[in-house]
Amino acid sequence: MNTSHLHQTRCQTCSLSSLCLPLSLSLDDVEQFDTIVRRRAPLTRGETLYMQGEAFENVYAVRSGSLKQTIIEADGEEQITSFYLPGELVGLDSIDSAIHPGFLTALERTTVCEIPFKRLESLSEHLPELRHQLYRCMSREIVDDRRLMRLLSSKTADERLASFFRNLSVRFDRCGHSAERFRLPMSRSDIGTYLGLAIETISRVLGRFQQQGLLNIQGRHVEILDMAALSERAGIVAPCCSQQQRA
Repeated sequence: MNTSHLHQTRCQTCSLSSLCLPLSLSLDDVEQFDTIVRRRAPLTRGETLYMQGEAFENVYAVRSGSLKQTIIEADGEEQITSFYLPGELVGLDSIDSAIHPGFLTALERTTVCEIPFKRLESLSEHLPELRHQLYRCMSREIVDDRRLMRLLSSKTADERLASFFRNLSVRFDRCGHSAERFRLPMSRSDIGTYLGLAIETISRVLGRFQQQGLLNIQGRHVEILDMAALSERAGIVAPCCSQQQRA
């Protein structure tokens, strides 16, 4: 494997720097941050980055690809709690307990930047902008957790799937991909485990969405045809902000 590219990649030239922790840092501060970042070799599909119960030492910034976090309950039941896309930070939910709550697995070929948390914490004490961005990432994680709790506790199958696809659209748009056309990195089985729905229910709801002109799905390729209607179905009256900006 050619590792020269890993060593050439730097925060200053990364296309996702506007989403990651270096956001708002000065050039000198970015150089300081860059010194604590480790570039790992790419993960292959199905490869585990860390295991449930493993000691927490690092957070990870996703550069390309995607990952899922799966928690194995005491009775052996699996629950997918998170999907991570490019530009997103992984591992913040491990800070309090100092252990990772689940298995983190690559859904496809994935590259991540490894950031030792103790060094990040120390550096953020001297760089207020870095500390603020770290708080923003933590806040976003809390919001995502609350969103999942609402989905699983009160929403119908239609609302869960509409919310899921709308949220994916916003996140793909944030990392520079199309908000209307994207490829699902996760399987329908993974989506079902995440949303607490049977595969048969997912297939039935997606078929209804296609008949109603909300989505067009071919395999894992998704095209959102009516963002406003999808948002309304998710219980969100306002259309996606990124689509408003492009209109």
